[in-house]
Amino acid sequence: MRPKKPIRVSIEQVRITRDGPTAVIEYADPAYSGVNLTIGDHVAEMSDQQVVDVLNDVLAAQAQSLREWDNTVTEIPLGKPQIKFNRDTGQWLPQGEVLRCLIEDNEHGEAVIVIDDKQLSLAEFSRMLTVYAGWGMRIAFVPEELVHEEPKIKVRQPRRRR
Repeated sequence: MRPKKPIRVSIEQVRITRDGPTAVIEYADPAYSGVNLTIGDHVAEMSDQQVVDVLNDVLAAQAQSLREWDNTVTEIPLGKPQIKFNRDTGQWLPQGEVLRCLIEDNEHGEAVIVIDDKQLSLAEFSRMLTVYAGWGMRIAFVPEELVHEEPKIKVRQPRRRR
């Protein structure tokens, strides 16, 4: 079962360790996922209560951001790059929140995802998706020629194929 998202806590509800610039926060309740909170090198001088205060501030800011989100996502215009390779992280990064992709297979019969004429292995594609870890996504399968158009969506049970 997937652990619950982190929640605001008091000092008694967590165990905190430090790993370089990161505070590793484990909830006493195993139903909640832990948090690796990168604060900076000064985390070594911070008290556990100060770390909890930073965590709670981050979680409050995330909740506020979600309340203010207007449900608008950005799609990069046709002909402009949708993804960009980041040399520092060694991975592809999406430039917007919508990706127009094609699914192909390589010479080994493995799926590859094509974005902007670049073939990404499933490993490269999934690594790119980690930028949005904690978010959700919807995937609509459409003919290759229509990948640039927003499809109509009907919510219903699928019809049986004959």
